Amino acid sequence: MALPDFLVAGAPKAGTTALHAALAAHPGLYLSPVKEPKFFLTDGPPPARGGPGDAQTYREHVWRRDDYEALFDGAPDGALRGESTPFYLYDAGARERIRALVPEVKLIVVLRDPVERAHSNWTHLWSAGLEPIGDVVQACAEEPRRIAAGWAHFWHYTGLGRYGEQLEALYRLFPREQVLTLRYLSLVREPAATLDRICDFLGVETGVLGEIPRENVTAHPDATLRHRVLARTLRIGTAADALLPRHPLARITSPLERALQENGRQRLPLSWDERQALIPHFEDDIELLEKITGQDFADWRKPRDDSGGRVGDRPAGQRQARNGRPRSR
Repeated sequence: MALPDFLVAGAPKAGTTALHAALAAHPGLYLSPVKEPKFFLTDGPPPARGGPGDAQTYREHVWRRDDYEALFDGAPDGALRGESTPFYLYDAGARERIRALVPEVKLIVVLRDPVERAHSNWTHLWSAGLEPIGDVVQACAEEPRRIAAGWAHFWHYTGLGRYGEQLEALYRLFPREQVLTLRYLSLVREPAATLDRICDFLGVETGVLGEIPRENVTAHPDATLRHRVLARTLRIGTAADALLPRHPLARITSPLERALQENGRQRLPLSWDERQALIPHFEDDIELLEKITGQDFADWRKPRDDSGGRVGDRPAGQRQARNGRPRSR
């Protein structure tokens, strides 16, 4: 069998893509060529439909076991095998399936300020033309209805950030010594030390990795008439593509996605008013997380912590937020 020895299990928009690339450079580790195979998210084929663009995402699932094991065929003798699917922490079924198939697996979890994570997640889908609501607070308010309608995990902006509940459930299945929790901020501020901590946890040589690749910056298109028209056209195109699987519309949707990104600004920071509106979604869970981990996450209740920086960036000085308050990158 060629099954993983470790998994980067969460959370989305917390540097997992960059971490996957960094760990792949270690000679003692082999990371799957498909970064996010999503194998443990289903017992069989993924759903056919969901939210805007979900059908295309579901096609990327590596759900057949033979195909999944084939991802690790290229691992050198003695190398530890791993993959990164940041929804495993959130998905209750995935946690159970992992426990059943690879009970000795080691799990790496990266936690980011849940408000910043939700905002980054929303921005990702807004800039891609898939999020129809141009206000992150309103989009989060739609979450229960979207979940009821079967929209995929990536639309669960607040649910994905309730790490206390997720870790509490994870620790019922796996001993704590098999789980390494990290703060996203440590990837930003101390990449070499954080990578050494991961390598030590996995049992491979430390001092080998020193950098984490810079993450791509999501452009933030303004809510112009042009954006609305292009985004609506793209959503219609992805819906049609789901109905016509033998005739993919990538030749249409890909140019639309590029057009949406043109002249987009760098992602705007949240205002304090927006943070105040979203923090209540997480306050009780932050208390649970502190109880479970014994760590202090008080910064997540404040106007802004320093987790808005991108992986691969050095900490920057004070900048000015839209509401006039100074903020840290």
